Amino acid sequence: MNVSAEFVTSATGPGDFPKDWLPEIALVGRSNVGKSSLLNALVRRPVARTSAAPGKTRLVNFYRVKINLQKAFYLVDLPGYGYVRGAKNAGAFGDLVEAYFTRTTVKGVLLLIDARHPGLEVDQIAWNWINEKTVQKIIIATKADKLTRAMRVRHTKELESLYKCPLRLVSIQSGEGLEGLWKLIVKLKNLEEIKTR
Repeated sequence: MNVSAEFVTSATGPGDFPKDWLPEIALVGRSNVGKSSLLNALVRRPVARTSAAPGKTRLVNFYRVKINLQKAFYLVDLPGYGYVRGAKNAGAFGDLVEAYFTRTTVKGVLLLIDARHPGLEVDQIAWNWINEKTVQKIIIATKADKLTRAMRVRHTKELESLYKCPLRLVSIQSGEGLEGLWKLIVKLKNLEEIKTR
């Protein structure tokens, strides 16, 4: 698979969002769950800035991606929740993210959850908020390489029970799940129905 990707813009407000009407897949998740790292792993080069410190991504970052000869689309790295200073709710999204989800070009959401911590309240609050949107949604459990075999079984069952939607375990370190995730992303951008396993 031939993947090309380029950073396009960091939006500080709705006026900065791209206006070329390409399909968009949003990466949502708690601060430091690995959204930027996953984006880099998917496109196979460091286009998104990463940091060990939570809350590095504070803007809506747009990356134009092209796979083989297919039409281009955006992977959109949204600010993480859970470390927002002054927020009334630890899982709250800011006005910028609220404005982003009014766009008709948003075709799907990847909610990233740390596979080691499947039942965090902030993730469930975010999931409930995302469920109010009409876009398709997939749970991506990151850091799968950190799980023992027993934890993998137990945490996968817990995630499937909590979220009742398609779930994929991925590891940026080992590459586990990335190829299958690409297939799901292509379906999302083409508005094909994603079915649960």
